Amino acid sequence: MTTETQTKPQTHTHTHTGTATDGYAPEHTPRLSWAEQAPEVYKAMVRLDAAARQGVDPVLLELVKIRASQLNHCAYCLDMHTKDALAAGESVERIIQLSAWEESRHFYTEKELAAIELTEAVTVLTDGFVEDEVFERAAKQFDEKELAQLIAAINVINAWNRFAVTTRMVPGHYTPGQYHGTAK
Repeated sequence: MTTETQTKPQTHTHTHTGTATDGYAPEHTPRLSWAEQAPEVYKAMVRLDAAARQGVDPVLLELVKIRASQLNHCAYCLDMHTKDALAAGESVERIIQLSAWEESRHFYTEKELAAIELTEAVTVLTDGFVEDEVFERAAKQFDEKELAQLIAAINVINAWNRFAVTTRMVPGHYTPGQYHGTAK
């Protein structure tokens, strides 16, 4: 998630809004607009996000954000980052295959695979810790500065996911680039 908030009404950009007349489930409402209630935390997250993305390839960054969001079941961030990835030129095929990347390795570069694997290890820390082999594969693909930035970016998307999932932010309203340039 990047500088997300639900402080303003947004128009639907998805096909199905979940109205009673279209047969789809109704759209849920957010539990809380955390950005409005904790604006200093939100602003700090925006600044942290901007700092973490420095020097990270934008397409690789979107793959990382999508994979973490898949693992964290964050529909809001999935909506945002798949749209941003498509707008940045990423293919639908690679985005679809990301949830099964281990079986679809041939869709990704070795550098992307190392980043995806590291993302998964950092995101699911409750399953253990980041194994040496995973870290070493990433360290072979990224110099130390790049690796430090990648680790920061992985941690930031995990934080955004947790805000969005906890407050039940509503997916489907984001348009690509909506929050770019809003860092405070």
